Amino acid sequence: MKSLASKKQRINVFVHLAAGHDAHEWNRRWKDKTLVGINDPSPYGYARANLMGCDVRFSSAAAEGFASKAFRLALRVILGFDLIHARRNAKAMLAADVVWTHTESQFLAVSALLKFTRPPSEKRPKIIGQAVWLLDRWRRLPRPHRMLYRWLIREIDLLTVHSPENAKIARELFPNTRVEVVLFGIPNEKRMPIEIRPAHPIRVLSLGNDRHRDWDVAVRALAGRSDVELTIVSSTARPQISPGTRNVRILEVADNLELQRLFEEATLMLVPLKPNKHASGITVLQEAALMGLPIIATDTGGLRAYFDDDAVVYLPPSDPAAIASAVTRVGRQPKLMEELALAAQRRASSAELGCGSYIRRHVDLTKDLLQIAS
Repeated sequence: MKSLASKKQRINVFVHLAAGHDAHEWNRRWKDKTLVGINDPSPYGYARANLMGCDVRFSSAAAEGFASKAFRLALRVILGFDLIHARRNAKAMLAADVVWTHTESQFLAVSALLKFTRPPSEKRPKIIGQAVWLLDRWRRLPRPHRMLYRWLIREIDLLTVHSPENAKIARELFPNTRVEVVLFGIPNEKRMPIEIRPAHPIRVLSLGNDRHRDWDVAVRALAGRSDVELTIVSSTARPQISPGTRNVRILEVADNLELQRLFEEATLMLVPLKPNKHASGITVLQEAALMGLPIIATDTGGLRAYFDDDAVVYLPPSDPAAIASAVTRVGRQPKLMEELALAAQRRASSAELGCGSYIRRHVDLTKDLLQIAS
């Protein structure tokens, strides 16, 4: 096990991200505002740990030709994780005190790498593996994958999740693995003044690309209403869900200027979700809160760990009638809209949420693993 000689010594952190999330490319897109949404200059804000006693290094994507890329991606499909990308970053990874990962695809690859290379215990970094979708999918995974993943998860020093619901499942599945809830957060230092915009028609904005967005139920709830306009911003919503529906539009945005205009035009934010355990939709909830919009969301995935009933109007899953009623009720009551927006923004900008809190939690857990006094 690696140890730090002095509690004052800085912690070497290696952040292993997907090959498509190269830190330099992320920062370039952030600067030119094509990284859509409220984001940090570094991937998910992990570089903030440099101000918390750490020296952070990110994984890098290697240049590759068609054949090597095709082989890497084919192996990723077979295994469910990108082993080759991890192998290319092995030297920097093994030089770290701790490896942080953002999803199961990365921590499974890191675990496999350590299983195969078997570094001496004094040179082995600690691993904090973050699971997002794995636990929702676990029961549907092929048995060979479940067996492989159980074996690899034994290599993890700490498994983190974004939701208490996911934590419960993880502790049942992996009783010998330490599991901690780490609330996900986005940069919350800036917030927009709340300007309630009652409108006729009520302009409903709905964002997201997550696999658990329930666009079908949102369209069934609001399609054809003359008093409502629904704008879905997503790269995964199928145009076929609203054929010929005048009050529903589905689009994508190229940059934050386009997104900003949509926020400014919207009356409220709708986050329709399929049942899940991983706090699907939490990024959009925080963005909407910081932008000053009242929020209606499906009550699933442990979102109440982030926002309570004072801040969000929660609805049962798969209930178009509940969505239709809530949009009418909220959209026609300016005072209620203001109360919801204020409560949500107060929570989203608090010290308990946000990117800074998210990274601080990683640092604190790392110190605990390395037995460093805070």
